[in-house]
Amino acid sequence: MTENTGVRLGAAPGSRGRTTIADVVVEKIAGMAARDVRGVYALGSGFARSMGTMRERMPGAGSGKSATRGVSVEVGELQAAIDLELVVDYGVSITDVAAAVRENVISAVERMAGREVVEVNLMVSDVKLPDEEDEGEERQRIQ
Repeated sequence: MTENTGVRLGAAPGSRGRTTIADVVVEKIAGMAARDVRGVYALGSGFARSMGTMRERMPGAGSGKSATRGVSVEVGELQAAIDLELVVDYGVSITDVAAAVRENVISAVERMAGREVVEVNLMVSDVKLPDEEDEGEERQRIQ
């Protein structure tokens, strides 16, 4: 006796099953794509960056910058919406940086995650001035 398992013989292997992509995956893709744009100094607000720097220095808390800091997403089965909080370098055109970030993020998420990006909302929360010290440089000098 044969049992019908629901698999159609001859169906393409890629169509057998379901792929679920976690929100954090899309957050990381979007965060990395945004950071790759010239003129983006950092993601996240000053407070979030400060807390992240402290967290990175704690033993056992992981290494490197958080790829999801300043990024939030809503991911459905077919679409994604992305919110980013940016700090830009002084002197760059914020509108040009915003357009480049949107283009890079949409391209990366659609290519890697296969989700249509319906919107990328940006909030520029700060501008990195040339004479401002990096948070890490200031802490190293104090120690």
